[in-house]
Amino acid sequence: MSDYIIRATAGDHQIRAFAATTRDLVEQARQAHNTSPVATAALGRLLTAGAMMGIMMKGEDDLLTIKIQGSGPIEGLTVTADSKGDVKGYVYNPSVMLPPSPAGKLDVGGAVGEGVLTVISDIGLKEPYVGQTILVGGEIAEDLTYYYATSEQVPSSVALGVLMNKDNTVKQAGGFIIQLLPGATDEMIDKLEKRLSEITSITALLDQGNTPEMILEHILGDLGLDMMEQVPTRFFCNCDKARVEKALVSIGRKELQEMIEEGEPIEVNCHFCSRNYEFTSEDLKELYEKAQA
Repeated sequence: MSDYIIRATAGDHQIRAFAATTRDLVEQARQAHNTSPVATAALGRLLTAGAMMGIMMKGEDDLLTIKIQGSGPIEGLTVTADSKGDVKGYVYNPSVMLPPSPAGKLDVGGAVGEGVLTVISDIGLKEPYVGQTILVGGEIAEDLTYYYATSEQVPSSVALGVLMNKDNTVKQAGGFIIQLLPGATDEMIDKLEKRLSEITSITALLDQGNTPEMILEHILGDLGLDMMEQVPTRFFCNCDKARVEKALVSIGRKELQEMIEEGEPIEVNCHFCSRNYEFTSEDLKELYEKAQA
C-alpha cells in the first residue's frame, strides 16, 4: 500500500490521532493540474488534511468539502473527501510562482494570503453542517488547528507538509491530526504539549523515512498508543461522461440550442481532475431531447 492513513487512540481514549503519508496522491494531483511548486505544496497540504478529516466521518455516503478563499495570488483551493479515503481537489491559480519565504521554504502563506476557511460536512441531514473561520496565516495546518479550536471546540494539533524534488515532482507528503477528547486530564494535556513541542518539521520526519506509524509512535509512544486501523487513501475523481451529460441536460433547452446552432463540438472540463469530455453537435441534439424546456 503506497498512500495510507493510520487511525489511533492514546491516553486511554483521551487522545485520538491520525497520521498519513500522501506522496503518490499529491504527485497525481500535481500532474493532473500542472501545478507550480508552491501551488503543489498548498494543494498537497489541503488534500492530506482532507483525506484524514474525511475518514473521521462515519457514513458511507458522507462528504466533506474544505474551501480556502484568500487574498494571495493562488486565490483559493477546494478539496472534497469521502469517508473511504478518496480525496480530490484543485487550486484556482495553479501556475502561481513566488520567491521562497524568509525561512527558505515554499511560501504557501504568501500564496494564500488573508481570507476564509470553510468546512462543509454533508452527512445526510437536510442541510450540511458549515463551519467557517478566518485564515490565521495561510499555511493551512495552523488554519485548520484554529478552525478546530474555534468552530468545533476540539483542541487539535495539525501538521501538514509537502517536500519537492529539484525537478518539481513530489518527494514527500503527509501529516498528522492529533486531538484531545472530552475528559482529557491536565496531566495528559501537559504531556502531549511537551511531545508536540519537540516536533520541528513533519516533512523532515517523512524525509528521514518515518512512516505514519513511526510518527505516531514518536509523539504518543509513551502515552498508551493504540493503533486501530490502516486506511488506504488516493486521489480519485468520480466524474464520468454520464455525470457531465446530466449536468448539460440540467442547463435547459435554450442554452443547449445555442450550443447546437454554433455547430462546433464543445469541451467540458472537470475542475477536480482536469479530465476533458467532448460533445459533438449530434451529442448535444440527443441531450436537447432529454432536457426540459
